[in-house]
Amino acid sequence: MSNFKIWERFGVEMEFMIVDRDTLNVLPRADVPLGKDKDGNQLSDVEYDDIGLSNELVSHVLEFKCAHPKSTFDGLGKRFFHEIRRANKKLEKINAMLLPSACHPFMDPAEMQLWPYDCLDIYQTYDRIFNCKGHGWANLQSTHLNLSFDGDEEFGELHAAIRLLLPLIPAIAASSPYLDSKYTGYRDARIEVYRHNQDKVPEITGQVIPEQAYSYDEYNKMIFDKVKKAIAPYDTEHLLNHFFLNSRGAIARFDRGAIEIRLVDIQECPNADIAIVELEIATLKAIVNGKFAASRTSNGASASDTSNTSSANSMPHTLKEYREFLRNFDTTRLAELLAKTVKNAENATIDWQEYLSVFGMNFATSPATTPASAPITAGDIWKHIYSVVKNDLTEVSQSFMEKMLERGTLSSALYKALGDAPAHEAFVTEYKKLANCLAHNRLYGINE
Repeated sequence: MSNFKIWERFGVEMEFMIVDRDTLNVLPRADVPLGKDKDGNQLSDVEYDDIGLSNELVSHVLEFKCAHPKSTFDGLGKRFFHEIRRANKKLEKINAMLLPSACHPFMDPAEMQLWPYDCLDIYQTYDRIFNCKGHGWANLQSTHLNLSFDGDEEFGELHAAIRLLLPLIPAIAASSPYLDSKYTGYRDARIEVYRHNQDKVPEITGQVIPEQAYSYDEYNKMIFDKVKKAIAPYDTEHLLNHFFLNSRGAIARFDRGAIEIRLVDIQECPNADIAIVELEIATLKAIVNGKFAASRTSNGASASDTSNTSSANSMPHTLKEYREFLRNFDTTRLAELLAKTVKNAENATIDWQEYLSVFGMNFATSPATTPASAPITAGDIWKHIYSVVKNDLTEVSQSFMEKMLERGTLSSALYKALGDAPAHEAFVTEYKKLANCLAHNRLYGINE
């Protein structure tokens, strides 16, 4: 993706579990859809026109991705769906299928098998250092978004906006309420276990929200240098690249001129994932260009009207001042906000006025809540964001997003159907519905 300007190109990656069609037990059979070359050697990557398939760390996960940087979303969800159907057709031969959602609800992660072909030495190194037989390694599937940038100025603009977006992502994308056959207490259990899976070397994940680094030199000093120093005693063979080791919720790939956002739980169908990805990009553009800051709430209150909150600062008047303002949000406080949405998704309450002002909202006067002094939820923010940027989404994504915002996150829909401690048979029944949604590219819990 190197040398593309900001907003010029993007890439999407989607991960799915492979399970038995009857029991839903995970099956380490990514080898089946990936196939073999003409000499009978197992493939780890294949491409079908503009969609690529590849293995992951574990053998029961298959990744679908844009084979090349994209410039348009037109028809992209349909292309992913076509390749998902192709893979499912191959998996039918072994009574297997792809299963969506970010965490398997009753998998025992100790059953995990590493991918035994390409990159095995790297995977074994991770396993030796961190023990990958835990949910934070063996049982998490996500949708990654890669966004292009060219040079430090564009990197700084994009990174500042992404840091502000990350805490809101679970409020629209959480799909992982269950682990070990019970409700975890988190609507986004994937992120909760993800942020702890490398506690042995905490510099790798940091606070999930990346540090306030807005150039290559700053990023190298604040993140890469610390990661390389921390891993050195464990990675004596120097197999682990710092670009890949960095496990924050968004990682800078200076080697290819992109930032990769990693906090989106995989949804129940590719059109839902694409709708979220499109909304992410539209939101980031609006943040960078001050579109929210210039908007007014529907009751006539200006986004910069913060007179009712003594701790809030008025919004800057020039775009340059505004973009500097975006860079000053404290990492720890953003991480605390992320923790709230990881736990409660769209129902998390947000009363941080300075943060709300970025999206053109005001805690004291927002029309989204009744009474006026009630806190705003993360779901309220997403509905407001969508009302501002909806025309930047394709018609298909608008249709899906409007239904998703009305329904709530997939995680909340699953919890509504299953409760705190479902019977095993209930898990099988409900998650088979998710597999059916994937097989037909439709939403869960809507028009069933």
